[in-house]
Amino acid sequence: MSIIIGLDAYGSDNAPFPEVEGAIIALREGICEQIRLFGDEELLNKELSKYFFDRERLQVVHCRDRISMKDPPAMIARRKKDSSLVRLIQASKDGDVDVAVSAGNTGAVMAASLFIYGRIPNVLRPALATMFPTVKGVELFLDVGANADCTAEHLVQFAEMGSLYSHHFFKIEKPLVGLINIGEESSKGNELYKAVNKSLSEREDINFYGNVEGKDLLKGVVDVVISDGFTGNIVLKTVEGAASSMFHILKEQFNADWISKLGALLSYPAFAYLKKKVDHREYGGALLVGLNGLSVIAHGRSDAKSIKNAIKMAVQMVESNFIEHAQKYYER
Repeated sequence: MSIIIGLDAYGSDNAPFPEVEGAIIALREGICEQIRLFGDEELLNKELSKYFFDRERLQVVHCRDRISMKDPPAMIARRKKDSSLVRLIQASKDGDVDVAVSAGNTGAVMAASLFIYGRIPNVLRPALATMFPTVKGVELFLDVGANADCTAEHLVQFAEMGSLYSHHFFKIEKPLVGLINIGEESSKGNELYKAVNKSLSEREDINFYGNVEGKDLLKGVVDVVISDGFTGNIVLKTVEGAASSMFHILKEQFNADWISKLGALLSYPAFAYLKKKVDHREYGGALLVGLNGLSVIAHGRSDAKSIKNAIKMAVQMVESNFIEHAQKYYER
């Protein structure tokens, strides 16, 4: 199966440099067969001229516009039709590429994807799903920012889509689903979360674990964690910030004196492993689930390694046939 990756060359904070380098690394490592870069043809060809690669496998699709942080997400698909992001998602919709990858403004990617792909019939709200590092491996966490306000029905559907994702992407037979909450008991939480707990407990087709507290997120007790987008986004960024601060503090302490430096040298393999395990660059990106198309959203601070891993995740998502499985599920 020859998969064509579509990549927004003007998405990341340092675009187009990480996108160009990441795309070339992905081709060199055989992650995919073809990549199409969407952006300014002249500037991209100038950057590409610095590298040696098979030009038949990487093409540039010229786009006149790019999305800025000032552009209102809701109007992007209508006002900036020739932007790299909108052209990319439209190409994915039309089948010219198999999946869209962007490290651009999350709100803009979500808005353009929703407008162009449309929701899968019977899906109430799309959700942003990301991979979350744990002691045992990786768990799926959704929603992490697409929906600040949710109903119980929305969260139940997030559990459905998370289960489908985990089953077809991670090959887990019966993914264990947890509901983020302030206590393990079913009586804990606000009225919304109590209602969600009750609904999921009554579902025979969802392997519901129950409530999961914040302290248990990194333990990997479940395969899928569901949340409203407001709470999920705070949790995600808190964990990212805590990990970054922890390594900053350790670095300062290791440089304090020669004894600390010696300890750092001896313990380097363990800390290198830990840093890699919690590094967001290792996990590719987030997927907007519930739509009739695939959009992988990489971190805005992505470097070439992040882009390469986002491309790798995109390839695996296409191979999983997740969209087809989700469409079939919601036809019932």
